[in-house]
Amino acid sequence: MTATVPAARPTARRPQGGPPLFVPVLAYGALMVVAVILSAKSPQPSASAATVLAYDRTHHDALEVAGCLGFGSSLPLAIWTATVYRRLRTGLGVTAPGAVIGLVGGLLAAASLGLTGLVSWTSSQIPAIGDASVARALADLSFATGSAGFVAPLGLLIAGIAVPSLILRLLPRPLAWAGLVIGLAWLIVASIMLPAHRRTARLGVISWRDRLVRTQVG
Repeated sequence: MTATVPAARPTARRPQGGPPLFVPVLAYGALMVVAVILSAKSPQPSASAATVLAYDRTHHDALEVAGCLGFGSSLPLAIWTATVYRRLRTGLGVTAPGAVIGLVGGLLAAASLGLTGLVSWTSSQIPAIGDASVARALADLSFATGSAGFVAPLGLLIAGIAVPSLILRLLPRPLAWAGLVIGLAWLIVASIMLPAHRRTARLGVISWRDRLVRTQVG
């Protein structure tokens, strides 16, 4: 007589949903805010190469810290993007391309943000070389990656989340529409007003100042 061994019951696997979404987004926000504050006085795109080099010399520590924080903020943004993508595809069953578009946009935005931080940190080392043209080139690269290079992919991330949320009613409709409208409106305004050359940017700043002064006087 042989004893029968009862078959082992399959153990239920807990769904792996990743970290709570507010954890990486708060980390990203905190690091970004501090980095932006430290970089608030950085020269405008219209500034001369000598001005940029002088700024790099007098703000060495701020550039280093801002660069490290900017690079660090890209990591929680990437984590948040990956977590949202998995939640949309696995937890909520979103099979439309929007989830993938959001994933691509978020990862591109995180990569641009990380590159901006690395360029900012590199800029802090330029004063030792004393090359104003290199300082100007790095400042332009940091501006490009931190503005259009970051905002455009971020728009894809927002749209990739807002559109499926609107269609499938995953979020309140006003919130989903707000994500679409605000992101699209900013991109449109920036596309219209972003100058093509530094000289144009300088004239644009002067024009806006004149309008503001006339408004206050009037």
